[in-house]
Amino acid sequence: MTAPRTSQDPERPGPATSAAPPSLAIDPRGSMIRAVAWVLGVLLLQFAFIFSYVAAFHDPTPHQLEVKVVAPPGGSSQAQQLVDELNRLSGDPLDASLADSESEAREDVRDGDEVAALVLRPDQSSDLLLVASGGGTSLEEAATEALTKVVAEQQRTVEKEDLVPLQSGDARGLTGFYLVVGWAVGAYLFPTVVALARGDRPRSVRIAALRLAALVPYALASGFGGALIVGPLLDAQTGHLWQLGLLGTAVSFSIAALAIGLEALFGVIGIGVTLLLIVIIGNPSAGGAFQAGVMPTFWRVVGDWIPTGAGVDGVRQIVYFDSDAMTRPLLVLAAYAVAGIVLTLLVSGRGRRPELLMSA
Repeated sequence: MTAPRTSQDPERPGPATSAAPPSLAIDPRGSMIRAVAWVLGVLLLQFAFIFSYVAAFHDPTPHQLEVKVVAPPGGSSQAQQLVDELNRLSGDPLDASLADSESEAREDVRDGDEVAALVLRPDQSSDLLLVASGGGTSLEEAATEALTKVVAEQQRTVEKEDLVPLQSGDARGLTGFYLVVGWAVGAYLFPTVVALARGDRPRSVRIAALRLAALVPYALASGFGGALIVGPLLDAQTGHLWQLGLLGTAVSFSIAALAIGLEALFGVIGIGVTLLLIVIIGNPSAGGAFQAGVMPTFWRVVGDWIPTGAGVDGVRQIVYFDSDAMTRPLLVLAAYAVAGIVLTLLVSGRGRRPELLMSA
């Protein structure tokens, strides 16, 4: 009987030999090392989550909250003395200054430029405290507490007037925060699902462009779906459906584009990097339960420069301040979107990543 012919390995010249069957052996040592590495990675993210949230929220302390003092007619020296006293408070909770008039102070508080304003009324038994709870209840409460305590030391009381009250369905102003968190959750899960189904790195620039293009209808559905839920469905934040829908589209697209880029660059590790930035650092610093003015320095500084913080700020500006200060939130979201797009297009079709990043 004639022996069957066997093919020769083109990369190894020489006489043809019988092809060995593929090995099904698994390196138990390598598999164990990878498993331990992934477990340690998950634990690190878990501990980082706990640390970030507890460190940001466990001891809210006001820091240089901007307030105005309105002097009574002919009482500028008295008002200046009060300003100096407020600026000398232990812990530096307030940044006080004189207002030119009550109308100016009202406008500053109503526009969100000042946390509060104290209008001195020596001809009455109480002074007038102007606040805007729509700008954040933790800020309003911290400023109210500090100002009321100083006024009480002079055996006087304060009468509070809320110039920008919360909407009736927006308990403690948390609706916008949870709306943005919902947009963010979907935005980093969507690329993860796509990566599991189609691979984390696009095989070509064309496929990368198609993947990014697919984000547009998803982001629109995410943004307007969330706006519909908090608006017409639940009446939590009403009257701003189109603006909130477009903002949600921008939030969803920017986070998802960044996640796609990081997954293309780092593989599965990119999911962890996205979670670290958006969830572990971004959520507690976003200004939801506590606003930046009462959080520790790190979270106070980074919050406005992460998509979640930009999103929460954007929602607050739309709902309570007539979209007056939308430039920074939109620029932050645009920057993350551009970074994600550029990173995805640069990395796509570049071949294999280092084995350390490819191991799973």
